[in-house]
Amino acid sequence: MIRYFIRRSIYGLLVLLGVVVTVFFLFQGFGDPSRLVMGQRADAATQENIRKELYLDQPRWKQFLFYLDDISPVGIHSRSEIKQKGLKGLFIGGNTVVGLKWPYLRRSYQSKREVGTILMEALPGTLLLALAAMILATVLGIGLGVLAAIKKDTWLDTSSIFVSVLGISAPSFFMGIVIAYLFGFVFSDWTGLHMTGSLFDTDPFAGRQLQLRNLVLPALTLGIRPMAIIAQLTRGSLLDVLDQDYIRTAYAKGLTARVVVWKHGLRNALNPVITAITGWFAELLAGAFFVETIFGWKGIGKVTVDALEKLDFPVVMGSVLVTSCFFILIGILSDLLYGLIDPRVRL
Repeated sequence: MIRYFIRRSIYGLLVLLGVVVTVFFLFQGFGDPSRLVMGQRADAATQENIRKELYLDQPRWKQFLFYLDDISPVGIHSRSEIKQKGLKGLFIGGNTVVGLKWPYLRRSYQSKREVGTILMEALPGTLLLALAAMILATVLGIGLGVLAAIKKDTWLDTSSIFVSVLGISAPSFFMGIVIAYLFGFVFSDWTGLHMTGSLFDTDPFAGRQLQLRNLVLPALTLGIRPMAIIAQLTRGSLLDVLDQDYIRTAYAKGLTARVVVWKHGLRNALNPVITAITGWFAELLAGAFFVETIFGWKGIGKVTVDALEKLDFPVVMGSVLVTSCFFILIGILSDLLYGLIDPRVRL
């Protein structure tokens, strides 16, 4: 198992390095960052200082090495750099030090704040949205799949298949607009929901207030498609399992249908479902970009879209790197879950 995780970790680092290379050379080629920082009216001396601070006076390959040094948890920096950038970590050395540090994603061109701080403020909103959507999709998807399997060739089976096909076919951005309009505008008097809103609302009199109801519509929108896929996977996998000899043996021993289906059948049918759940959780972090924009939900997706509109490339680059790390971590977690759910799987 240890060798497996070492191998997967090395693979993950190589993938992350490829993302870093792509992100750097993709976004560093647009516009002049010194003008994006200071505006069009910046004088030549100020612009030159900004270019020096951002390493724009260096060859492109050196710029990449400096960027890699900044975002790496292990880096080489001068004492003046540590103070100027506000690096946090453990450093050893004299004027030039080597240290373990928190990755430095540089500063926003627009707000001058650290990108890491901006993303960490938005990350909980995105994770909460993705988690709520995944829980909703898992519970409803497995429920529909089991119902369709045990009621095969009935109207319940046909209805479940129809709902899942509809959910797979409908894009999230289209469903988001429809759901926001219907439940947040047309029927808002009955639902009590709003078209837009974030996790916290600021009231001039009551202060900062938690608004969990604003989570309902974006989580429903984001969870529709994975729910449909989970339902179909559960139905197909469970039907295969229920045809196995040990299931017939369980019935012959006098076990109830509920025990056979939920304890023996479903557990052995969950491997493809777990693959879908873990894979879709990572996909939801990317899909949240559109949903957060539609519903005005404050998360990494909305922050990234706003940064793209303002050409705030450090924020966009940091967002892509953070999301890539989650993709890699979730992939490793899914392998762990295989072994827990099905003992026949060995890492």
